[in-house]
Amino acid sequence: METKYNFAAIESKWNKRWETEPVNVYDPDKPVYYCLDMFPYPSAAGLHVGHWRGYVISDVLSRQKLLEGHYILHPMGWDAFGLPAENYAIRTGIHPVVTTAESVKTFKRQLQDLCAIYDWSREVNTSDPAYYKWTQWIFVQMFKKGLAYEKEMLLNWCPSCKVVLANEESAGGVCERCGATAEKKYLRQWMLKITAYADRLLEGLEGLNWPAKVIKMQSDWIGKSYGAEITFKLKDNPNTVTVFTTRPDTLFGATCMVLSPEHELVSGITAPDRAAEVEAYRKEAGSKSSVDRMA
Repeated sequence: METKYNFAAIESKWNKRWETEPVNVYDPDKPVYYCLDMFPYPSAAGLHVGHWRGYVISDVLSRQKLLEGHYILHPMGWDAFGLPAENYAIRTGIHPVVTTAESVKTFKRQLQDLCAIYDWSREVNTSDPAYYKWTQWIFVQMFKKGLAYEKEMLLNWCPSCKVVLANEESAGGVCERCGATAEKKYLRQWMLKITAYADRLLEGLEGLNWPAKVIKMQSDWIGKSYGAEITFKLKDNPNTVTVFTTRPDTLFGATCMVLSPEHELVSGITAPDRAAEVEAYRKEAGSKSSVDRMA
């Protein structure tokens, strides 16, 4: 006789059992296995399948290590600040404090229903004052050490939503949320001097049991290179242009120099009869992301 699997009843039963009799209990005699997932943005009505597609892999690995005798340190939390929460609040018209709290509650219930091996006693919420007071403290320490500083940067800007857009959010030169034409705009913002740690970051890659592809990606992201800065004088202009090159020995073969459209010197060195043409090109280029430019 064929028996129907009543997943709602069976999974509910075992979920309640594991709440009262947890299978992952800290034991100082057990080796610890640390498994860290990327925390979801609680900025929507609930989890989608893309969340669990990633989390199921780490959960399977955690269960394997549990069976092999490890204590599993597998925290879960909520990356609750940033554009996703802001966008959701704008779209729904509800304050982020309310929507974020509601979303966290729903996300947590859904993850608990999936019975993943998370240690909820170590739950993290980045919008909790008890959490972000420490990120603010860390920022102050970095500022005191000269590692946090303000700088004007050219960013993607949506004039309709009045927010900065990532390259992925402005692909094709338009805001993915409202469809308005994105602009390139210089905005003053805080920067962190991660270049001060380039050597340590590169040294830390040595000996890691990571795929070669991932290590190369990390190395390229750090982006350390050896070369020289060369300063060029401009004809009939008091300004100079400084460039970095890894091959200064090839400079004698250079025939021209090209400035990026957004370079601050472009307007000052453009011939009057070409000003309108150049400005039109700068505006067109400014509406494209770096991804679009490379295409």
